[in-house]
Amino acid sequence: MHNLAIALSRKGIAVTGSDDEIFEPSRSRLEREDLLPEKMGWFPEKITSELSAVILGMHAHADNPELAKAKELGIPIFSYPEYLFEQSKDKTRIVIGGSHGKTTITSMILHVCKALNLDVDYMVGAQLEGYDCMVRLSESAKFIILEGDEYLSSPIDRRPKFHLYQPNIALLSGIAWDHINVFPTFENYVEQFKIFTDLIPSDGALIYNEEDIEVRKLAELSSSRIETISYRTPQFELTENETIVTWKEQQYSLAIFGSHNLQNMIGAMRVCEKMGVSNHDFLSALSTFTGAGKRLQLVGEKGDFICYKDFAHSPSKLKATTQAVKEKYPNRKLVACMELHTYSSLKKEFLPQYEGAMDKADVALVYFNHEVVAHKRLSPIDTEMVEIGFGEGVKAYDNRDELLKFLKAENWKNSVLLLMSSGTFDGVDYGVLFDELSE
Repeated sequence: MHNLAIALSRKGIAVTGSDDEIFEPSRSRLEREDLLPEKMGWFPEKITSELSAVILGMHAHADNPELAKAKELGIPIFSYPEYLFEQSKDKTRIVIGGSHGKTTITSMILHVCKALNLDVDYMVGAQLEGYDCMVRLSESAKFIILEGDEYLSSPIDRRPKFHLYQPNIALLSGIAWDHINVFPTFENYVEQFKIFTDLIPSDGALIYNEEDIEVRKLAELSSSRIETISYRTPQFELTENETIVTWKEQQYSLAIFGSHNLQNMIGAMRVCEKMGVSNHDFLSALSTFTGAGKRLQLVGEKGDFICYKDFAHSPSKLKATTQAVKEKYPNRKLVACMELHTYSSLKKEFLPQYEGAMDKADVALVYFNHEVVAHKRLSPIDTEMVEIGFGEGVKAYDNRDELLKFLKAENWKNSVLLLMSSGTFDGVDYGVLFDELSE
């Protein structure tokens, strides 16, 4: 929401906002743009008929007093994705969807556009290096790149966000059950992607990962109505220093690694083809891409010990990330450590979905906090449930200090530590931890 506020302000639109709490880095960014509210809280008296629109974020509840006042006055009310559509009606909308890889694919496309000086608007759900705002809305750009999240649009609009963008060009990277608090069955979850593909107009295109069974089924259903373009993992060679991809008999050196990232790369390349970018220009520009925000980021390297952090939290992401690191360092001990932090991951009925997700690790550790489970109003879980869910060889911890004690007792010679979480393992400073372990 704060990125959207900044983008609209930079476009010349008068923007004001309200919230009961604003955290960093949003607070500092809004303050820098002179958009930070003077007081925290909700002030219905500030909602007047002079407003042309109210944009409702997920944090405000359906009984919000400012929302009630806007309804009373008949002011147009939009969810975040609805307003992005309003601002991009006259553009070619490119929507990147899927249970995993969305941020990485969107980031790759933006990296190439920036390198080739292509004028594009965008919205991406992670902070990327070299950008001070992750939403851009302009009069000049012909294309807008939108990361298409399948989560709900607003407290009063229960449609998935990506249903509201009406893509001209869509990409689907993969389907793996997530957000079970909203989509209680796998079939219900898959249906959201079917609706998404049905929204592509007859002159539009669907770019899809042919290696994902569920995505391939949807593409086959759509092939008689719209253009469908498949992609798959390319031929590549991997060393500890680089990835070499061979494409049309030419070799390209890349900084990224992992089959899933290279698969994402080809998807991004197919999107850029539709934008008029040649494969050669795309792959050349991508040589300097080091990864999306919080995705397989290097924490530190000392001697033959190296540490990465990643945002992975769902079973499919966990499996892909663990496999990618093992592929890159096949001769090193891999200690994979993940935190159960999201609603879905902490729900006891969902734990069996994680079976085998960390099989590629030599040591597999899982951490969770009972207080987080209680805060999300979920049924209690214990370490035994987690270990049964993940399968043989996985050790679960519900005490952070015990987990850190285990890590500090490990021999880190010729080893890789992979820390995976959408949280922070209850406030662990990864850099400090690496320094302690590397000593």
